[in-house]
Parts: sequence; structure tokens; C-alpha cells
Amino acid sequence: MTEASAGDSALELAARRLERAVALLEQRIALRVAAASAGAGTASDEDRARLATALDDARARERELEEAGEAASQALAKAIAEIRAALGQAPEAARTLVEAREA
Repeated sequence: MTEASAGDSALELAARRLERAVALLEQRIALRVAAASAGAGTASDEDRARLATALDDARARERELEEAGEAASQALAKAIAEIRAALGQAPEAARTLVEAREA
């Protein structure tokens, strides 16, 4: 073998090794990107599910508070009517107030 052909063959061998290393590196990068993408989708789905549950809970709590507010309003109207009746105001005026609050 001549010195030039030995150098070419060493260079070719080094080039093939470099190509294999680059191909292996690309495969590993592709696997990591795929794994990261799969994990990100799962996290987003979990976040959406958690937020949807929180929204449902908040809406249920809002309905409960609206019902409690309405019940309190009716109770106050009744108490006002009873106080006015006790103070001697016309019973008709007291009933009108209670009916207006209940409507």
C-alpha cells in the first residue's frame, strides 16, 4: 500500500465513523423530541381537565350563592313586613312589600 492510499483509507474510515455517530445522534434527538412532545400533550390534557373541574365547581358555588342570596332577601322582606305590622302600619302595605320581594 502506498502512503496516499493508506491516508485515503484512514480518512474514509474516519468519515464512516463520523457518519454513524451523526446518525446515532440524530436518532437519539428524535426520540427525545418525541418523548417531550408526548409528555407535553399529557400535561395540557391534565391542565384542561383540572381547569374544567374548577370551572364546574365555581359555577355550582355561584348557583348556591345566588339561591342563598334570594332566600336571605325573602327572609328580610318578611321580617320588614312583620316589623311594620308590629309597629301598626297597614297590613296591606306590609303584604305588598313581602309579595314584591318574593316575585
